[in-house]
Amino acid sequence: MTETVRVAVPRKGRPLEAVLERFATTESIAQVADEITSTLRFEKSVTKGHTHPEHDVYERLADYSDLADPTAPEYTLLRDDRDGMPRRIVFDSVVFELDGVNIHLVGREEPFRALRTHEFGLGFDSADLVLEEVVKLRPDGLGSIEDVNSRIDPMDTDVRVVSGLGDTVYHTLMADPEILPPGSDLDRDFVADYAGDLCISPRYERLVEAVLGTRCLDDVTFAYPNGAPEEEAAIAETGLGVYLTMTGSTAREHGLVLGENLFPSETVLMENVAEATPAAETVKRVISSPELETELAV
Repeated sequence: MTETVRVAVPRKGRPLEAVLERFATTESIAQVADEITSTLRFEKSVTKGHTHPEHDVYERLADYSDLADPTAPEYTLLRDDRDGMPRRIVFDSVVFELDGVNIHLVGREEPFRALRTHEFGLGFDSADLVLEEVVKLRPDGLGSIEDVNSRIDPMDTDVRVVSGLGDTVYHTLMADPEILPPGSDLDRDFVADYAGDLCISPRYERLVEAVLGTRCLDDVTFAYPNGAPEEEAAIAETGLGVYLTMTGSTAREHGLVLGENLFPSETVLMENVAEATPAAETVKRVISSPELETELAV
């Protein structure tokens, strides 16, 4: 009998798409992955009010389902946090067969926490959540996925990072050029010598402490966007900040200078080492390619 490995994955968005792309090693799997991605992008457009479908959410949910095939994609409804709390269709489940193992991807709102509670042995989630919840804060900053496991207290959790998927957006220093002395670099050393406000998103306090290092923050006070339409606009008003960027184009539109890329915000494969099985090792081998730059030595 073919063994099944359950893997916790995000329910929507860029992280789920990165996971589906990683598993799409055959044409048949790629077709299913594309179907899931297209469906969820359409539903995101509906939730945002950009698309107005003829059928209501329950009819669409029924259309997406194939109850005769237990391996086919399944979806579920969640309350979205937008005005009016609309119901949003999100990913729930699909089964792929790879290298003699059935891989059951299961949607979870918080895959990382599902691994921490031993509900799953493998899962994918944002590396940011690991920094926000379990890495130790140290004087020196944390700059790479490869360094994350060394800062996880084994007494705190059995979860470890296996590899990154390369869907990278960087937490980056941004500043008004007027606060930079001529010829200076916008990096961790600059922040260590800086005294004043540092603009960040409210939930990223511990993440920023981890990636900058505590020695940089003695004279720094966290400030927050306060309802600004774009975080970059709030950083421009504050003078210095940390925010996610891929190209930096929006930051430059607000007159900001881009500095050091502090940490890659990407989707990572994680394992609960207490739940390791031979079948789980097969899954790790399938999705961890030798050319993957952020693959860790385990």
